[in-house]
Amino acid sequence: MISELQNEVHGLPVVEFPIDTAPTVPAQGPVAWRISVPTYEPPFEWPEAFAKFRAAVDPSTVQAIVVGGWSDPYEDDNSSAHVVEALTAAAGELPALRSLFIGDMTSEDCEISWIVQSDVTALLTAFPRLEHLGVRGGNQLVLTPVRHENLRSLVIETGGLPADVVRAVAASDLPALTDLELWLGTEEYGADSTVDDLTPILDGEKFPRLTRLALSNSDQQDAIAAAVATATILPQLRALDLSKGVLLDAGAEALLAGQSLTHLESLDLHHNYLSDGMRERFRAALEPSGVDLNLDAGDADEDEYDGTIYRSVAVGE
Repeated sequence: MISELQNEVHGLPVVEFPIDTAPTVPAQGPVAWRISVPTYEPPFEWPEAFAKFRAAVDPSTVQAIVVGGWSDPYEDDNSSAHVVEALTAAAGELPALRSLFIGDMTSEDCEISWIVQSDVTALLTAFPRLEHLGVRGGNQLVLTPVRHENLRSLVIETGGLPADVVRAVAASDLPALTDLELWLGTEEYGADSTVDDLTPILDGEKFPRLTRLALSNSDQQDAIAAAVATATILPQLRALDLSKGVLLDAGAEALLAGQSLTHLESLDLHHNYLSDGMRERFRAALEPSGVDLNLDAGDADEDEYDGTIYRSVAVGE
């Protein structure tokens, strides 16, 4: 579950816009503005909060916006569509906007897999200078393959990412992309992609500048690790994140047996189900080369019921 809100976005501190106070806000310097309404019985809807924001802050200077909660985001008829529509309609007022995050909610606001998203493609077409896009929640999330010249990072956090979205990311033309993070999730919460859907990403041709790749929070983490181990893209990466998933010794073995990992600056495998012996093998293989390793098992506990062992990803519901 998500227990904390973001406090920094791409080097900018997150500042909550005070929706219930004076109509003007003192200059803050470069910040990421978080615009949110309570998810239960808000005084008004998110577009009205956004209108208040644009009236109180010079929108032409805004570099980053973090969209927090909106009214009843767990209801099928209260998707993020009205948020996307309000943002794209105001695109002309936001020439300096470089960073957007949609759905910065904790589990108290709305569980990640209950957040009803929508088609977010318009955010990329309406903001051609956008450099960073983040989305939390995969329920009803839609993305159409798109070309975007300036997007440098794309983060999609879900408990279950639809295969159509995975395929759309893989089919998009993003020549400036350096950082791609996909929380793939589990079938229980809507994940229906396969490792084959990741092939265009792993082939290395789609994103020539990619240096950080996170394919995480998956119950198929072993198969993903094995695919990454032989992927064409691996030598160009500087950071690899296969964390938060159901990674067992079999997947870790495939990763170690594949291409060299010693060129990496960091390898994040936290929340895993590795044996102590496998962890030691990773340390012996990579720490002498200066790779920053995260092998922390965290809260990855196994449960047994009627002779069957159950393992879970870090972020599900």
